[in-house]
Amino acid sequence: MSINSGVKVRAVITGATGMVGEGVLHECLLSDQVEHVLVINRKPCGVSHPKLKEIIHADFFDLSAIEDELDGFNACFFCLGISSVGVSKDDYFKMTYTLTMHMAETLSRLNHVMTFCYVSGAGTDSSEKGSSAWARVKGKTENDLMKLPFKKVYAFRPGFIKPTKGLKNTLRFYSYIGWLFPVGRALYPAGFCTLKELGQAMIHLAVSGSGKSIIDGKDIISLGKV
Repeated sequence: MSINSGVKVRAVITGATGMVGEGVLHECLLSDQVEHVLVINRKPCGVSHPKLKEIIHADFFDLSAIEDELDGFNACFFCLGISSVGVSKDDYFKMTYTLTMHMAETLSRLNHVMTFCYVSGAGTDSSEKGSSAWARVKGKTENDLMKLPFKKVYAFRPGFIKPTKGLKNTLRFYSYIGWLFPVGRALYPAGFCTLKELGQAMIHLAVSGSGKSIIDGKDIISLGKV
């Protein structure tokens, strides 16, 4: 599928102070297909670029103070999230489902032509009935996002993500097991993508779209090569 060079992406990115969000931001700033990026963070991301604007905002559950800044975008790359490890079920639900839906509802109200890309994860439970609590919450989040009046919602389900070299927010865990990537990619490519491929796939979908709503590892690799 070729990219429509006439479409320019104006993207809101969340989670830019984390590994995935930083990597997606990096690809957006490199891409000629992206003309403007707004990042919303609780603390500065430390990146400066002519097409980047950053808003520091403490309360993601109340966006009223910055709503005027959120109009006029055609993409959101939602990379904000927490691990379920060591977190109560109530807190995980609040930070994963409630926060995401609040931001998405605001953005969909202001930007009806927006493509919303949500980083979920491999193993997410679309049925919302499985034994894994985190997978049920992610599944509910995906399902309810797709009911909002966006142009399109894509749920990204990567497995192992190879970090982009030189970025500062790489999780220590990945630096220890990075040697596994080429082996895993060869044996089970659906479970192993690069952060570059993930960012490029999001940009591609914002420009050209896809008939699929669930974007798994193989899809990320394929779209990231276009």
